[in-house]
Amino acid sequence: MESEEECEFDSTWEDEYENNLSPRKKVMHKKSRRNMYAAKDMQDFRHDCQNFDGNDDTEPSKDRFYNLEFYYGQIKSSPDDIHIDEFHQQWWGEYERLEIVLTYIHWLFPLQDQGLNWSAHGLTQKEIKLFRKDKQVMSKLVKSYKLMLDFYGIRLVNESTGEVARAPNWRDRFRNLNRYSHNNLRITRILKCLGTLGLEHYQAPLVKFFLHETLVVGHLQSLKQSVLDYFMFAVLDKSERRELVRFAFKHFKPQEQFVWGPKKILSGEVHGKS
Repeated sequence: MESEEECEFDSTWEDEYENNLSPRKKVMHKKSRRNMYAAKDMQDFRHDCQNFDGNDDTEPSKDRFYNLEFYYGQIKSSPDDIHIDEFHQQWWGEYERLEIVLTYIHWLFPLQDQGLNWSAHGLTQKEIKLFRKDKQVMSKLVKSYKLMLDFYGIRLVNESTGEVARAPNWRDRFRNLNRYSHNNLRITRILKCLGTLGLEHYQAPLVKFFLHETLVVGHLQSLKQSVLDYFMFAVLDKSERRELVRFAFKHFKPQEQFVWGPKKILSGEVHGKS
């Protein structure tokens, strides 16, 4: 794991660098912990999400859209062999099954890359554009999101804004989150899917929730590194991403070891407001 104070794969603060600071100077810290592989992965993801609303005539119409077919209920997932509506009805609250089975997540939250389930299918550019315009499948995507939030001990408070809060079952579900780290990968995938398929306004509220639970109250310590390395930088909106980094810097201890944003800018903002 490589770490740098100013990450070459992070465009979150480029405007400030261009307007207010001298050229980037990379500084190594012995106790820095930023995962540079994660930074590159998140940069690639954000770059791949730039042209979803453009012309969709570049791909032939004969392409088969497996993920849309699944969300329409026309095909079953593989290898789990279940329709989307059956999943929403029969898997809600089935926490042991949701924890143990590893293959459904690729169907519920598809991305452009296929992932580890070789029976699933990556999204095509045209499929993404069709998905984002279809209210029926978008409504079902929100159902999938709510089901997974419940699994993690979270509830969707407002479907319009994406506001989330702890669910009544949060203590038990947080214990599960702290115990099984592969859920960090699932949450990263969910955040990426929300951004890819038109629910990008859901991203920041969920990340803010996890930042609070890890950095402020400390209930989800096992997620802390993933929240900082992956979750924050899956947020597509740059202004929201900056606010999340500011929040993380404010609550991260010790601040001198914070490597997810430029401390020269962040420290000035904190001292200027105090």
